[in-house]
Amino acid sequence: MSDIIYTKVDEAPELASASFLPIIQKFAAAAGVSVTTKDISLAGRILATFPENLSADQQQSDDLAELGRLVKTAEANVIKLPNISASVPQLVAAITELQAQGFAIPDYPQDPQTDAEKAVRAKYDGIKGSAVNPVLREGNSDRRAAKAVKNFAQNNPHRMGDWSADSKTEVSSMSGGDFFSNETSVTLEKEATASIVLTTSQGDTVLKDGITYPAGTVVDATFMSAAALKSFLADEIEKTKADGTLFSLHMKATMMKVSDPIIFGHAVKAFLAPVFEKHGEAMAALGVNPNSGLGDLLDRVKDDAAIMADIDACMAARPPMYMVDSDKGITNLHVSSDVIIDASMPALIRAGGKGWGPDGKEHDTNCVIPDNSYAPVYEESIKFFKENGKLNPATAGTVQNVGLMAQKAEEYGSHPTTFEIAEAGTVKMILEDGTVIHSHDVEVGDIWRSASARKAPIEDWVNLAIDRQKAEGCSAIFWLDADRAHDAELIKYVTPILEAKGVADKFEIMAPREATRASLEIITRGENSIAITGNVLRDYLTDLFPILELATSAKMLSIVKLMQGGGLFETGAGGSAPKHVQQLNEQNHLRWDSLGEFCALGESLQFLADAKGNDKARVLGQAVDAATQGILDHNRSPSRKVGEPDNRASHYWFARYWAEALAAQNSDAELAAHFAPIATALAEGEEAILSELAAVQGPPADLGGYFRTDAAKTAAVMRPSKTLNAIIG
Repeated sequence: MSDIIYTKVDEAPELASASFLPIIQKFAAAAGVSVTTKDISLAGRILATFPENLSADQQQSDDLAELGRLVKTAEANVIKLPNISASVPQLVAAITELQAQGFAIPDYPQDPQTDAEKAVRAKYDGIKGSAVNPVLREGNSDRRAAKAVKNFAQNNPHRMGDWSADSKTEVSSMSGGDFFSNETSVTLEKEATASIVLTTSQGDTVLKDGITYPAGTVVDATFMSAAALKSFLADEIEKTKADGTLFSLHMKATMMKVSDPIIFGHAVKAFLAPVFEKHGEAMAALGVNPNSGLGDLLDRVKDDAAIMADIDACMAARPPMYMVDSDKGITNLHVSSDVIIDASMPALIRAGGKGWGPDGKEHDTNCVIPDNSYAPVYEESIKFFKENGKLNPATAGTVQNVGLMAQKAEEYGSHPTTFEIAEAGTVKMILEDGTVIHSHDVEVGDIWRSASARKAPIEDWVNLAIDRQKAEGCSAIFWLDADRAHDAELIKYVTPILEAKGVADKFEIMAPREATRASLEIITRGENSIAITGNVLRDYLTDLFPILELATSAKMLSIVKLMQGGGLFETGAGGSAPKHVQQLNEQNHLRWDSLGEFCALGESLQFLADAKGNDKARVLGQAVDAATQGILDHNRSPSRKVGEPDNRASHYWFARYWAEALAAQNSDAELAAHFAPIATALAEGEEAILSELAAVQGPPADLGGYFRTDAAKTAAVMRPSKTLNAIIG
């Protein structure tokens, strides 16, 4: 078995891998370390799902399932790059591309009717959304800025937008009828099997059965009222127009792959309400599904002059919309996966509360976050900066995160138990002994869901928090709301463990709103804090604070201590990856920063050294840290502008600094001797290598695909330096 698994993913991180992975493999081999890949890309997962449709040479192994087994062992050492968590439009686009490349996979059934269509849809639904992370994350999250990265950010502070006390930017959220207000939660005393049943005037319908939970599992249930959501959205559209701000919707339609696309569709329908009222039947006949977004809608109705005229009139009467790309007319409501809350909200806050409008200018914004569970984090952040002005990255402390995410914890594991209600009635969650643990009265269109968190991951999470607080010696806050049903159950676990270990005085427990303000006050003073959170807040905060502190979340050190003893090393966020690919396609310039990969590689090698007693791997890992520091100290990270050094140049410098560190160290003479000539060759080849890398920029790049690029074409684009290739091999 390979010593280290490096995941094959999508978009910008995968393009960067075409340049960086050969360097890793060359250097690792000198320490007897093998580095191989497993394909968890969207295209790879699609092909692995339909082997019966493919020829023998087209078939692909189910690498995700194989990795899922590996991470449950002590042998796991996986470097996981960010992959696409596919929305339906992304999934359909990937299917279309693969079909054009000669793979006879089936179409995605938007409205399955036959048993065969339903079976295909079920397979594709297993690929949508966060299909990868719940499988691989068999441990809880330790995420923080590496010291070298934080030092660089303080010495080279990024630009922050100015906040004004009279900014109209605000967060708007439902005051009732949402998931937050309707939540109920219980902790199961013994192992149990549950069913979800909808009782109506016509009888009982089993929505799902055979759901098994071990003893001690916290099981939640809740729903969002469609009527309350519609009323809320209509009010916010009118309020936004009256305030003269931009309308923006912020959600996570990729991770929450059932609920959030439905909510997104409600927003599309609300924004174009007069059009749907007048042309609803005609639009349905054209295949319009508001859940697919405004972009898909416009494409389907573009040849109907009457509908287009009414859309234009409606848009003119609505408030201007927050734009994904003002130049191309791509709005906040075009594609559900274009505006992802954990990337979009921090970027807006960092910009002083400003969003881009259709006029290509920045404006104050109404940030609409329908569910009120986590909206207070962003609302309080905005209030704090209105009162205190922008954060100073040169003096700011840091917020680390310990996140509960193992074994599909909390909302991110709720996809199989989320339902859009087809008939009014009562949804009950019933144990096999007849005990009803949850019951909600629902109407047509309501979104009901159940989520859970298991005892072992919860206890592991609390113990990880204790370890991290001891190591850091700083403020540590459990972001838990005693007045929220789910959080109250978690507190019942947290408090006894802290008391039993004699560390209760080292921790605070605060609701998210209060914890947000406390953490901002702490880092404003230049001090540090650890945010100990559930799964969704882990996701949100490990973008919010890094984007404020470092300008990006892609440079975070992300360690998952797998519960069976292995290691999973994540490399940062990929939310901006599509824009990076677009620039590469147009200008052959990749601005993706591989700093997250550098940090993960160093941790992975040092973990391997400890796990397998490989001292050469330890020397290699220590030299990675030196190379990473060199990248930062000498400003060798990629530039955003074509014609300036990009991702490929940063990889050259990383390889050079890595080789120089290995040649200079005195812990392993054999490695020093091996890398001395490589370091010399890289230094002597500097002018030729950088010239060869720069020469290809400007014209468009041909990758032979987007979701499944051509390997030879990608290698030609990402490894254009003959001089560097001759040294690396």
